[in-house]
Amino acid sequence: MVQTLRLLPPPLQLRDVPEPRWDHVFRLSDDTGLLEHARDAIARREHGYCVDDVSRGLLVIAREPRPGPELVRLAERYLAFLTHAQGADGGFRNRMTWERHWLDEPGFGDWWGRAMWGLGTAAAHGPNGWIRREAATAFRQGLQGRSTWPRAMAFAALGAAEMLRAGPHDPATAELLGDAATVIGLPGSDPTWMWPEPDLTYANPALAEVLIDAGDLLGDEALLGDGLRMLTWLCGVQECDGHLSTVPVGGLLRDGPRHRFDQQPIEAAATADACAVAAAVTGDERWDAPLFQAITWFLGDNDTGSVMYDADTGGCYDGLTANGPNLNQGAESTLALVSTFQHARTLASRSATRPSGGPT
Repeated sequence: MVQTLRLLPPPLQLRDVPEPRWDHVFRLSDDTGLLEHARDAIARREHGYCVDDVSRGLLVIAREPRPGPELVRLAERYLAFLTHAQGADGGFRNRMTWERHWLDEPGFGDWWGRAMWGLGTAAAHGPNGWIRREAATAFRQGLQGRSTWPRAMAFAALGAAEMLRAGPHDPATAELLGDAATVIGLPGSDPTWMWPEPDLTYANPALAEVLIDAGDLLGDEALLGDGLRMLTWLCGVQECDGHLSTVPVGGLLRDGPRHRFDQQPIEAAATADACAVAAAVTGDERWDAPLFQAITWFLGDNDTGSVMYDADTGGCYDGLTANGPNLNQGAESTLALVSTFQHARTLASRSATRPSGGPT
């Protein structure tokens, strides 16, 4: 039997969720970009920069409704990094050393998809006109290529969805969204394993989110329903005793044992993103519960009861192990935290307009 969405929120309330803080994002940023790793809260310069994280940084700033001057300057810096990383064929390099040397050639792996996601979001919602224009130019250049990897296509499609919602409609952007939905595939009929892949690996909610976006924006109600069914099933798989328990780094095989560790903050953030889109597209308040689970995962409503948010630094711990958090605070984890807390503001606003129900 397909598991249904849980209607009751965890004991934590929305008023317990802090405002997104940018302290640690600034700590990891310099005049080049965003440093990837940290030891505790100290940036590890020897590991350099990657397009993956700079793209996430641009995306999260673009989601801010009223970014201040410091965040706008950071968005400009991140955008410059991404345009420098892009090749003539639309692909992107991914890794740069602290000494500003690229370590690879432009390609179409996950980093291309994340760059397209960040650029598409900045083109739709960037803090000023020139950022939106330049991001749109780089996004259109990236439309030349396609990836053989479903998740790379999914990330790029999320950027396409942002641009299509902002308008005007662009056939090439819509084509990318449709191509990604085709690569992802449809859910199966077996209620015990509805996923279109033989295992759950990483960024799983993004796949369902793309089908929801494609169904909504391309006018395909059946595809929208397929995406919602996939996400409902995944939320059931990831729920344990009333809290979120994300698919860990090692993944989850269809017929394999369920391992719970190590869990990554980026997985909780992906769950929040997908549930927020499902709520916005359908207007169904039942999506508030799994969205709230993703938010409170960072505040200790998880498998070990560990708070993943460092209130001293504004950063997020890199992973949840069986013995508690990995105390390093890298860029990916911290941006996942900020992104998810951004959803808490929207959820609070939505809940305040309802006569009853939903987290408070």
